[in-house]
Amino acid sequence: MDRREFLRASASAAAGLAVGGTPHKTAAVPSAKAPRRPHIILIMTDQHRGDSLGCTGHPSLRTPNLDSIAARGVRFVNGFSSTPSCTPARAGLLTGLSPWHHGMLGYGRVARRYKYEMPRMLSELGYYGFGIGKMHWFPPKSLHGFDGTLVDESGRVDQEGFVSDYRDWFKLEAPGQNPDATGIGWNEHRAGVYALDERLHPTAWTGQTAVRFIENYAQDKPLFLKVSFARPHSPYDPPRRYFEKYHGAAVPPPVVGDWAAEFASYPHTPDASYGDFGTAHAVESRRHYEANITFIDDQVGAILAALRKKGFADNALIIFTSDHGDMLGDHFHWRKTYPYQGSARIPFLMQWPADMAAAVPRGTALSQPVELRDVLPTFLDAAGSTAPEDMDGRSLLRLARDPAAVWRSAIDLEHAQIYRPDNYWSGLTDGRIKYIWFYLDGREQLFDLEKDPGETRDRSRDTAYRGALEFWRGRLAAHLAERGEGFVKDGRPAVREESLLYSPLYPKDEPKS
Repeated sequence: MDRREFLRASASAAAGLAVGGTPHKTAAVPSAKAPRRPHIILIMTDQHRGDSLGCTGHPSLRTPNLDSIAARGVRFVNGFSSTPSCTPARAGLLTGLSPWHHGMLGYGRVARRYKYEMPRMLSELGYYGFGIGKMHWFPPKSLHGFDGTLVDESGRVDQEGFVSDYRDWFKLEAPGQNPDATGIGWNEHRAGVYALDERLHPTAWTGQTAVRFIENYAQDKPLFLKVSFARPHSPYDPPRRYFEKYHGAAVPPPVVGDWAAEFASYPHTPDASYGDFGTAHAVESRRHYEANITFIDDQVGAILAALRKKGFADNALIIFTSDHGDMLGDHFHWRKTYPYQGSARIPFLMQWPADMAAAVPRGTALSQPVELRDVLPTFLDAAGSTAPEDMDGRSLLRLARDPAAVWRSAIDLEHAQIYRPDNYWSGLTDGRIKYIWFYLDGREQLFDLEKDPGETRDRSRDTAYRGALEFWRGRLAAHLAERGEGFVKDGRPAVREESLLYSPLYPKDEPKS
């Protein structure tokens, strides 16, 4: 960040562009008469990196159907997951709230009920809501206002006696066979070709269940449909024909920062969170990961075709995103929960109805920082309602109507302690600069994402970035101020002795284990 950029950023902060504070109210789509309420379609994946779509310029990935959503709408270049692991990310998506306000600061348990819940709020506006795929709620068949769900929870059993709808279906389609026959766990970095018939894969089940649901939908109410794929989250297990599409593809290797050497030497266990297992191993895992994304893309194509055939497509708001990313060996890190781009940056696409007035041309890439909390306010806006004043998210339709609209200047990131003691941190980014504070020892990192998108050089000790470091440290302290002395001391982020998983705003009387 040069002096001119630093002064511009300082002016923006002085103008009061909040990091995650109270949003402006969203407005309904203007029209001379009451518009038809659009169908609302939320399609999401699990553990999907923000750079892993064809439309991002990825050198080997093929995602023509997902790219078509971006071409018919917008791609948010700086889409983030504020707390990049499954359950807290999904709590933010469900509630429209920031981590501190929904109460989950790391990997814990989604509460049974919140003040704001996406399916319930849309139901109150007259929508018929249905969820298909991975919800990762507790209990697993919680509805949160949906009229029904059919779930795939990757074999997870968080409640005694629970069997997912996918696994019950599998028993019907393949009696006596093992749905886990490929032999790779869901947090492993190893990869392999799916051992069973392609039609039995959970990706196929999720996509084809959604298609069947759309074909059978005959309600007078507008539809809210959530389709949530459990991949490309490990196991990296594409069917053979998808893996073969990537035979010989120039899959990018991991990037390694000049600060990352300490993460290289870890036991070579299949589910290690850190470690250097060789470039060839990482590339092979990435090859299978990319093949799984193309498999998902084909299922998304089938869903989009079903919407067109049903006559829903022109009157549909479609958002595609993910709960968090996947490091895939970058900086010798695997999985998620980290502040780095592979973990915290996610795909974020939006396509609006054909008759909705918009100022931004379809196919535009927008750079404003957006987050999962913004999805619910967007849906409320599309349904003709407004987001409550204390909801942290903002309607993305505002940016479609006016790409120069006042917006947040940065987004907050954080995660409670997990994997190793010092992986407990908070941060901020505007998509150009990223600042990270590690709570247990007060270490800092600063990355210039414009010059160094791979975060290979930590600028926190670079004298040329001293002003930027102090500026972003002060902004993080201001963001954390509502949490009190335990998080801020003497005007700067505090060193903490213990991690905090649930904030005081987590729903009261909710069991946490």
